[in-house]
Amino acid sequence: MGDFDFGVIERSWVYLFKEGMTFSLTLTALAMTGGIIFGTLLAMMRLSSIKPLSMFAAGYVNLMRSIPLLLVIFWFYFLVPYIGAWIIGSPTPIKVGAFWSCVITFTMFEAAYYSEIMRAGIQAIPRGQVWAGYALGLNYWQTMGTIVLPQAFRNMLPILLTQTIILFQDTSLVYVLSITDFLGAAAKVAQRDGRLVEMYTFAAIVYFIICFGLSLLVKRLQARIAIIR
Repeated sequence: MGDFDFGVIERSWVYLFKEGMTFSLTLTALAMTGGIIFGTLLAMMRLSSIKPLSMFAAGYVNLMRSIPLLLVIFWFYFLVPYIGAWIIGSPTPIKVGAFWSCVITFTMFEAAYYSEIMRAGIQAIPRGQVWAGYALGLNYWQTMGTIVLPQAFRNMLPILLTQTIILFQDTSLVYVLSITDFLGAAAKVAQRDGRLVEMYTFAAIVYFIICFGLSLLVKRLQARIAIIR
C-alpha cells in the first residue's frame, strides 16, 4: 500500500458523486418506479383468465429473463430508433438519446423481474378475500386495487427492495453507451491519472457500503413486517 495514492481520491470524489452517483441513483429511481408499475400490470395480465393477455405477459417475461441486460441495452439503443421510424413512417431514425435509452431499457428489463415478484405476492393472498370482494359487488380491478395489491405490496416489499439493490448494481452496465455513471466516472479518472487500482478500489468500497447498508435495512424491514404479521 506504500504506492497507493489517496490524493487522487481526494481530488476526484466530488466529481464522482456529483456526476456519477447522481446519474446512477436517478436511473435506479426511474427504472424502479417504472419497473414496479409495468411489472404489476404484467403480473395482473399473466394471472388474467383472458388467454391472449396471459400469453403475451408470459412471453414477455420469459423473453426478458432469458436475454442478458447488456444485450438488451445494445438492442434498444441501436435498433429502436429505426423501429420507431418504421412505425411512424419517418425517413430518418428517431432520436431517443443515451439517457432515455437507459431509462426505458432498464424499466422494460426490470419489469419482468418485478412482475414475477408481484405475481408471487398476489398468489399468496388467500382466494377467499378475492371472492369476498366479488361478493361485495367489486369488479376485478377494484378487488385488485383495494384488497389484493395493498397486501401483496406489503408482503413483497423486502423482495422488491432487494431487486432494487440489484438494479442499482446493474446500472454500471451503461458504460457501454459511454454514459458517466459512478463506475464510469471512476474509470475516466483512473485512465486520466493512470491510477486504476485506487479508483476501482474506491468504487468497489462505495458500492459495497451502499449495497450492504441497504441490505441490512431490508433485513430489518423484513423482520419488522414479520413481527407485525
